Parts: sequence; C-alpha cells; structure tokens
Amino acid sequence: MKNRLAIVFLAALAVATQVSAKSFHDMFGAEPPADEEGAVLKTLDFQQGAIKIPAANATLNVSDQFYYLNPEDSKKVLVQLWGNPESSVGSPLGMIFPVKYPPTDPHSWGSVIDYDSSGHVSDEDAASTNYDDLLKQIQDAIKEQNPERERQGFDPITLVGWAEPPHYDKSTHALHWARDLIFGNDPKAGHTLNYSVRVLGREGVTQLDFVAGLDQLQEINAAIPTVIDTVQYDSGKRYADFVDGDKIAAYSMAGMIAAGAGVKVAAKLGLLAIVLGYFKSFGIALLALKKGLIVVLAGVVAAGRKVLGLFRRKGNTDA
Repeated sequence: MKNRLAIVFLAALAVATQVSAKSFHDMFGAEPPADEEGAVLKTLDFQQGAIKIPAANATLNVSDQFYYLNPEDSKKVLVQLWGNPESSVGSPLGMIFPVKYPPTDPHSWGSVIDYDSSGHVSDEDAASTNYDDLLKQIQDAIKEQNPERERQGFDPITLVGWAEPPHYDKSTHALHWARDLIFGNDPKAGHTLNYSVRVLGREGVTQLDFVAGLDQLQEINAAIPTVIDTVQYDSGKRYADFVDGDKIAAYSMAGMIAAGAGVKVAAKLGLLAIVLGYFKSFGIALLALKKGLIVVLAGVVAAGRKVLGLFRRKGNTDA
C-alpha cells in the first residue's frame, strides 16, 4: 500500500511540475517598471512546460526559449499593454512569446493562439495550388475593395506580395505563409508583416498568428520550426488519426489563405461560403498590432499605440 501511495504521489508531483509559472522577476531577472504597465506586468504568469489546451485537444510544449500567457493574461497584453479595445480582442487561447523579450519591449513579438473546429482539412491541394496565381487574385480583389474602404474612412491596403511564400510541411502537417502589406496611399510607407501558421489536426486547425514587424521576418522564420513543434495534438486527435466518416472542413489550403484577406476578398474569389464556414461566429478582423498593421484570422483585433489602427478614421493621430 505504501508503495502504491508513493507511486501516486510521484505521478501527481510530475504532473504538477510539468508547467512552470514564473513572475516577471523570475523570468527576466529584474523588477518591472514602477508605472501602469509595470503594475500589469506584475500580475502576469509567465508559463513554460507542458500546457494543456483542451479546446484544441492539444498540449503546448513550451521550451525555455519561449513563454506562454494564458487567455486572461493574453487579453491583458492585448488590451492594457497594447491598447486594443476590449470588445475587439475576442477569445484567444493564449499567446507565445520569445523569452528574451517582455511583452512591453519594443522588439518583442508574439503569436496569438486560436483553434477552429470546423473539421479535418484535406492537404491534397497543398502541392497543386498555384500560390502565385492565388496571390494575384487576392491582390486584385483587395484593390477592388479599397475604394469602399476609403469611402468608409479607412486607409487602403496594398498587398505587396508574399513576405514568405505559402509552404506546407507534410511531416508536421503545418501550413505557413507571410504577407508584405502597406497601409495608406504612400508607397514609401513602412511595410507590415502578416505571418500565419496553421497546424492541422484530426478535427480542426490550431491557428498561430504572429504579432511582429516586417524587419523581424528573419527572426520569426528561424523560430517557426520550434513554434510548430510546440503544438502536440492529443493521442487520437492527430492529423494521422483521421478515419473515414470524420467531419470534413468546408475549406482547403487555398481557402485558409484567402480567408485571411477578409470576406469581401473571399467572395470575389468565389470562396465566400468557405470563409463564412471557417469564421463561424468569429467574424472577420483586420488588425493593427503593436509592431504594425497586420491582417489576422479568428476575430482577434489588436491596435498598437504607435500606429494607426485599421478601424481608426483618417485624420486621427497615434495614441
């Protein structure tokens, strides 16, 4: 009996130590600043280790190169630290950041985590899709949409091209791509990075949308393999666990990419029904994030203090 109790105790201890929650001081070796932002930073739990994400039937194995913030703390970052309207943030499943930056560091970047449970996404079109043709179609559709945006008082968008062409890694069942965007009418304006990763599972897709600037593309590219490996679906919920009869998603690889450009663009490409199914109740979000303006899925809206938000009217100044 004693041996059995000892085994149970050790097993419970192992589970308890899987996740390491640290204070700001423990994580960064210093106290946060003595201001309003510092007061928020003191309340955050910086987590590492094996973090269960039940909504995605997955575990995030967060290495010592990164830290995870839970949904509540992620909202604090998005709203209180990065100045986004609370009503626009949605319900992310958390965020992942590189460990060398606190959230308030001007060089920091992070990935907003979400999950879509619309069903199993076939990867059969990954190799056959002409992503250059898809890019041209999305560019044309955005260009046609811009006059209406301007009539509504918003800046036009120029999709310059792929910052990183769509790439599907069959071994990890992960699709990632990045767009190079300009907001406004000045062709010399700063460029914005929109980097998205989709990790396919048996019943849905884990969504990772990066909050970063275009000048951080190289750093993010280097981190992508580790970030993808962070997502581990539960046994029976992996992509390879698919069996005939499972629910099939209405959208494909190309549909996921087109969806990021918004409903009107998807409608122009004949993908409206697919995108509406993809977003379900989330709606479409065009984001302005801490590092620059960015387009992201799943209704998570973030507007940086140092840049104009996409939904901010012309003539407004930076906060």
